[in-house]
Parts: sequence; C-alpha cells; structure tokens
Amino acid sequence: MTANMLQKNQVNKDFIKSNSKQISLQTAQEKTYKFLVEIVQKWSPEDVIKEFKLLFIDCLDSVDLNSAPSIYAMFSENNEQEFRHTLKRCCYIIVNNWDSQRKYKYIKELVELFVNYQIKIWAAKSCSTKINIFQRWLINFVNSNDYEELKLFALKHKEENKTHWTNRYTTYLLVAQSFDKNNPKEQQEAALKLSKQMKDKFKFELAMYLARSQCANSSETRYRNPTILENNVLHLIKTIVLKKGAFSHENIANIFLKQTQNQTLKEFKDSLQKYLIFSVERQDFVETLKQQLSDKLSLWKKEYDEETISKELLLRTCNRVIDCLTTEKGREPSQLFVLLLSQGHTFTLVIVLLKVILICKNARSHLEIRMADLIGYYDKYPEEECQWVINFIEIFNITFAIYAENVEYNLINMKQDEQTSQPMVNLDAYRVFSQLKVDAQSGDKGTTRSHSP
Repeated sequence: MTANMLQKNQVNKDFIKSNSKQISLQTAQEKTYKFLVEIVQKWSPEDVIKEFKLLFIDCLDSVDLNSAPSIYAMFSENNEQEFRHTLKRCCYIIVNNWDSQRKYKYIKELVELFVNYQIKIWAAKSCSTKINIFQRWLINFVNSNDYEELKLFALKHKEENKTHWTNRYTTYLLVAQSFDKNNPKEQQEAALKLSKQMKDKFKFELAMYLARSQCANSSETRYRNPTILENNVLHLIKTIVLKKGAFSHENIANIFLKQTQNQTLKEFKDSLQKYLIFSVERQDFVETLKQQLSDKLSLWKKEYDEETISKELLLRTCNRVIDCLTTEKGREPSQLFVLLLSQGHTFTLVIVLLKVILICKNARSHLEIRMADLIGYYDKYPEEECQWVINFIEIFNITFAIYAENVEYNLINMKQDEQTSQPMVNLDAYRVFSQLKVDAQSGDKGTTRSHSP
C-alpha cells in the first residue's frame, strides 16, 4: 500500500471516529461536509467515488453497521428526512467541484452509483434491524424526485435521442431547483450554474446555425440546429425579428411603463390588458384573452386596488398573469393555456409572455418555474401526444433566446429595390444577422462580435 493511500485511510478513520462520538447531528453533518470538500479538492475523482461509495453504500453490506465505516452513525432510526438532506448536500458538494473542474464524466459515475444500488437484489435481510432501515432509506432516495433532480446533472452527457423528450428542456427543471428554498444551497448553486450553461449553449448554437444556414457554401453538418422545428426555424426567427423600430416590443414596453408609473393597481390592471393585446392581429385571440384575464384580474388583490403601482405590485401582478397563461396551481395547465394552444394561438401566446417579461424582468424566474411545472405535468405522456406542447416550448425557447441580453439579431433586406412598407413583407428577401455582445467585464463594453455569414 502506498504512502498516499495510507494517508487517505487514516483521514477516513479519523473522520469516522469523530462522527461516531456522541455529538450533535448538526456538528456531525458539518464535519461530513467539510470532509467531502477536503477530499474532492485533493483526491483523484476515482478515489473520491470509492470513498463516497464506502460511506453511503458499501457499509450497508455489512452484517454489523458498527464494524464498517459509515455515515449512518449520526442518524436515529426515525430521521430519514435529515438523512435525505445530508445525502443530497454531499452529492452536490461533489457535483459543484467537479463541474468547475470540468470533470463531467465523474458526475455521471457518481449518479450511476445509486442506479447500480437500486437494481441490486438482496439475497437475504441483514441481521441488523438498523441496516435494514438504512437500506430502505437509500432505496427510497433512489426512487424519489430528489434523485431525479440529481440525474439532470448527468443527462447532458447522454445523447438526447436516447432519453425522454422532456430532457430536451432540462434547463427549466434546473431553474425550478435553483429557486427551491428546501434544496441545499449547493444544489441551488449547481442547478443555477448548469441552467445558465445550457441557455448560453442554446443561444450560441442558434446564432451559429442561423448564420451558416443562410450561407450557400457552408457545411450543413458543422453547426446543428439546436431546435426540432427543422425548416421552420429561419422563417420563425425572421417573423420575430421583424418587429423592430419605433413599434418594437421593447419600445412599447418602455412606453407602457412610463405611462402607468403613477396609476393605481386597478387602473394598472386595465392598462396591462390593453398593453398585452396591443397590435395583436388575431381578433379571436384578443377576445379570448380579454375575457379570461379580466375575470382573473378584476377580483385579484382587490384590497390593493387604490394603491399606487410599485415595483412589488408590478412583479406580483405580472406573476399572476403568468400563472393565468400557464399554470395557476403549479400542478396542471391553466384553462387559458389549453384554450389558447388548442385554438392555434401558440406564437401569439409566446409573444404575450415575452411582453410581460419586457415590463418586469424579475418575473422571468417565475415564468421559467411555471414552464418547469408544465413540463413536469406532461412528462407522463409520450412525445407523440405532446406535439402541441413541444411546439410551444420550442417557439418559447427561440423567442426568448432572440430577446436575450447578450444576443442581438437584425433583419436586413437583401433586395434594396423592393418596397418594404407594404403590409405583407416578403421574408425571403431578408437575411438575419446575429451578433453576440462581448461581456462588459472583458473591457470591451459596447462592442460586438459578429456571427453573421
């Protein structure tokens, strides 16, 4: 045995010994977290996985729990929830460190430790009642939503076509994790970081695909289409970007905020409904939205109707509108969501949601959590039965990527002799140019890097 391994064994023995003393649960938990932070930063990933497996899994093969190193010594037999919280936090301490070190394959190996445990067939029960209880705890974890959330961190290393259709929209599930105060802070941080990585990757791939798809001599395989809309993507993007100039969605949003800043909540509710349907051409959509939103908002927070609109009331009102348009109870689609999509108003619904976020950027996280709720609801249905929902999510992804803060899209008329003031614009005459804005922290504030062909 090498000197390095001897040192590791001694560290492990000292750690187990300290946890077996009669100390408080909180103190034992903190010792555990500190121990894992230390080894994940100093040891090889292979050794960390072995140690983690020894502490949480292999010890449960023992006839006597006291004869093997174990993390379970700190828990009483009726403390499963505290065990679950401890296990989750330990996992995310390791995930966070390996993610920052780009050791992605080991995250997948860590997650799969539990899969292998779940499928293991126990030939006989242990003589120890305690071990039987702890075995059940671990199996309960593997069958829980907590483990499903952990698996999201390994999904990005699998081929998308081999996983469930909802895994294409993992970023929203991660956002929901990052804002769940019941999750350990390490899990919230890891989820927020991975969600941002996935959003940035989608925005970059969309910009590069767009550039190359309009270039005749470009390789079709160099940049893949990050959506599943195939040939409709280019036309959809042109339609979205077309709304520029004095009547752009951003300008209308800014005008609306200035005009309503001194209104009462009651006045603001009425103004908001008018703003959301402004410039919507489909009259059937307008009537449906007006009736439904009026019914939902008129009685909502009526006790605050005479108060002047504030940032807090603006956020709460926008969150309420988002609920009406997606899922009011966080469990199932709202009646308005189903009604609008069933009537073919998918694109218009996405634009209305965009207009809500343009007047209240802080409502973005609430909207993405509601997207996660919708995905979670339809998760139990096969892909072929969810095409209308998938189409909505894809259009939502593209629209919000185009209106992201660090990407700028411009529509340029390539046939200058054509009249562009006509009501029906020939989108085939236009090409879209995308630019990724350079981070202000890099010292190049105000400059852009073009990704147009």
